[in-house]
Amino acid sequence: MRRIVLLDAPSNLGLRPPAPGTVPGCYKLAGALREQGLLRRLGALEGGVVVPPRYDLNGWKEGDGDFNAAAIADYTRRLAARVETHVRAGEFPVLLGGDCSILLGAALGLRRTGRYGVAYLDGHADFRHPGNTGRNGPVGAAAGEGTAQITGRGQADLTGIDGLAPYVRDTDLHLLGIRDNDEDRPELTGLGISHRTASEIREQGPATVARKVLRDLQDTAPDGFWIHLDADVLDPSVMPAVDSPDPGGLLTPELHDLLAPLAASPRCVGLDLAIYDPDLDPEGVGAALLAGLLESVLAQP
Repeated sequence: MRRIVLLDAPSNLGLRPPAPGTVPGCYKLAGALREQGLLRRLGALEGGVVVPPRYDLNGWKEGDGDFNAAAIADYTRRLAARVETHVRAGEFPVLLGGDCSILLGAALGLRRTGRYGVAYLDGHADFRHPGNTGRNGPVGAAAGEGTAQITGRGQADLTGIDGLAPYVRDTDLHLLGIRDNDEDRPELTGLGISHRTASEIREQGPATVARKVLRDLQDTAPDGFWIHLDADVLDPSVMPAVDSPDPGGLLTPELHDLLAPLAASPRCVGLDLAIYDPDLDPEGVGAALLAGLLESVLAQP
């Protein structure tokens, strides 16, 4: 039986401020899901929290690279150590974010133990890097650079910690649920990075897509894979409480049918959840939805 460990990773260091003088509210995600009784509902072990450094953009300006970079690098190392410890112990960490930059910690921790893939369930490709700023604008917010950074593209203090770049190989990354108009699709295709839009998943069938991804990861990632789940993979009609609520996303039953086979695989070693912002959801509807989704795909029988 899988031993799930619930671990809070409430970092918002990788997101731009939603308004001047404010900080992104996704750091409250973990508390909101715990308030839904998630620890009990998953039958999980208590993993505690990895406390992030303070969010501070003072002195940063466009052209300086990623803001909060030193803080993100420090947090990545500490989170990686926790993920590595749990995975080596045969446990299944579930990280409650936080923004998408927490994936750096998971990817680094796994890289220290072997070769792992990533199933990246997200409404955006998050592939901004110094080589495509003409299309995507300047780097700065690490949360929008996640897939680029884990595959070794970006500033070395984030992408090459301990000399381990890339944390994930291009062939071992699968992007699932990006929007049809995502501008990074041609570059991803040219690099051979697997990606499927929400529309393609709907047309092919979520469970069918999940089975194909599992077969591919079986061939390329010998030690297993990690799931990154960004709440904005869902359509804003069901999940508006995110920083970039773009239309054309998956509906809740579709996401369940995509996620369930991936999470049930014995080769899946952990999962992180990111971007849901309780400040944008005063009634807690999104927290209830996400807690129910995680329970439905992870809870022990």
